Amino acid sequence: INCNPNELIFTSGSTEAINIALKGLVNASNKVSKKIITVSTEHKAVLDTCAYLESIGLKISYLSVDENGLIDLEELEKEITDDTVLVSVMLANNENSVIQEMNAISNITKKHDIPLFSDATQAVGKIEVDVQKIGVDLMAFSSHKMYGPKGVGGFYVKSGTVLEPLIHGGGHERGL
Repeated sequence: INCNPNELIFTSGSTEAINIALKGLVNASNKVSKKIITVSTEHKAVLDTCAYLESIGLKISYLSVDENGLIDLEELEKEITDDTVLVSVMLANNENSVIQEMNAISNITKKHDIPLFSDATQAVGKIEVDVQKIGVDLMAFSSHKMYGPKGVGGFYVKSGTVLEPLIHGGGHERGL
């Protein structure tokens, strides 16, 4: 995935990485009001985590997709507000195989200084995934999708990204 080895964290799978990314960024943010922007066609692991965060008071915006399964970049930009702490967009959809335009999405998030997370579980091992080229700040993937064992996942966290751990004690995987 073309990252520095100290930017890679091993998890029990994509679901754990997704939870660390979404909850960890929200908990680390010092914003009073917090909002996540995601896509209505995300994997259940993202949608369920967002539903939980919504139940405890966070605002979640769910972007729609067009007839080709792609998000509207103008809609994304309109949804960004001062309280946005994260944009979460799946790289390759597990049900319809749509590959989002991550470069264009990351150009928008970078312009607004908002971290971009991507669930790349269906992409890594199947297509070229280069975190430098696609511009993500955090990315989840799972070994069983590329003929590895179940119960092992990868979590890319760009250097400088601050996350609050979900589990405390032991200090494993850089304290996360």
